[in-house]
Formats: sequence, C-alpha cells, structure tokens
Amino acid sequence: MGTVNPNKAGLVLGALGGGWHFLWALLVAASWAQAVINFVFWMHFLSPPYVVKPFQPGVSLILIVVTTALGYAMGYILGVLWNLIHR
Repeated sequence: MGTVNPNKAGLVLGALGGGWHFLWALLVAASWAQAVINFVFWMHFLSPPYVVKPFQPGVSLILIVVTTALGYAMGYILGVLWNLIHR
C-alpha cells in the first residue's frame, strides 16, 4: 500500500463536503429543497419532519465554509492515520 498525502486527502474531502452543501444551498435558493427532502424521506418510507426555511446568503456561506473545513480536517486526519497504519 502506498502512502497518502494528508493535505490532498483533506482537500478532496473538503471539496466533496463543501460542494455537496453548496448544491444544497442552490436547491434552497431555487425553492426546490423542500421537494427534494420530501422525496428522500418518502423513498425511505418516512414522513418528513423538517421544513426548509427561506434562503439566507449568510447562513449558506457559514454552512459551506464549516462543512468544507470539517471535511478537510477529516481527510487530513484520515490521511495521517492511513500512513501510520500502513508503515
């Protein structure tokens, strides 16, 4: 097994987490998010308990920044752990 660059792993997971939440923010801004969440709950045989609030750009930015940072941190830690385990 090869080594993993923790920075690259962090960037990948950060981009995935931030990108996913960026798409969610776009759905909220387009007023499509409630329909999507209703569908997701429906196909899991659940009643949707959540109501999507109106779009707020500042809240959206916080969501994207926090999830990107957490994704980066998780990817970095996983990269370091991978390298430690596969020495």
